[in-house]
Amino acid sequence: MTRFPLPDADGIYTFPTDLIAAHREWMDSLSEAKEIMTLTSPLTLSPYWIERRKPSGRPVVVIEPHHDDFILSASGYFLAHPRPLTVVTAFTRSRSVHPSLENTYSSVEAVSDLRHREAAQSLLPLGAARVGLRLKDAEKPYRPPEPAQVDQITTQLAEVLDGMEEAELIAPAAVTRHPDHLAVHEAARRLGCRWFWEDVAFWSTYALSGCDRQLFRERVGDELRPEVKDITSTVLDKVTLLHMHGSQMRPARKMYRPIRHAHTVAADMLPDAEGRTQGQYAERFYRLGGTR
Repeated sequence: MTRFPLPDADGIYTFPTDLIAAHREWMDSLSEAKEIMTLTSPLTLSPYWIERRKPSGRPVVVIEPHHDDFILSASGYFLAHPRPLTVVTAFTRSRSVHPSLENTYSSVEAVSDLRHREAAQSLLPLGAARVGLRLKDAEKPYRPPEPAQVDQITTQLAEVLDGMEEAELIAPAAVTRHPDHLAVHEAARRLGCRWFWEDVAFWSTYALSGCDRQLFRERVGDELRPEVKDITSTVLDKVTLLHMHGSQMRPARKMYRPIRHAHTVAADMLPDAEGRTQGQYAERFYRLGGTR
């Protein structure tokens, strides 16, 4: 069994490298297993192994701003509880890559193609269908989304959702202040979405993340009720999916940030019926229906 590294206690200084070592051990344990599929990182061409999921239950339409948002924030839960998925990505045209890659991927076309291939690989184990709205993402300095843009996203999403009334919708909660997240959240709300994932910005310092969270609470009050979901059993598979998004998760040790956050979220899980802690890693979701 692969031992889960913990970012607290002894791991407070070594967690980024501890996580890489644990994931490498996990890959070694899967390489000879049955019913395992191979994923190839489009950036590095490195192979990774993961179990193919078998979706069941009510279909889900995932509405994400950018190609990596769903994987970063909610993939652990859906790896543990696979559902038939359709992932709709609003802003599929981008020039956003890690600064070290900007000379190699210098155009919107090159970056967009890379990120498209990254998303295709990361969603393969979940068997997800994919739809892109072909919108261009926001560039710095950021400004609040224009009402006309939210109207456009709403109209395009409505066309995609036509005939999919049986599906449950999930979208970002817009904890981050990124204008693309704010726009997609508002458009999803207009179309009846009541289920959201926590899309924090995975800053290098928790102070900036804390600022995002304070502004989020001021915006929504208690109208979004939090739900914390254990992802301990799938956290290393989530790391595999993060490896597919190398244009953003670079260098590899950077991906400790969303996993470190998942450990923080797990502290909010309630004990089980026998008073035991349920897990070491978790993702936070929200349901619309508070008192405000």
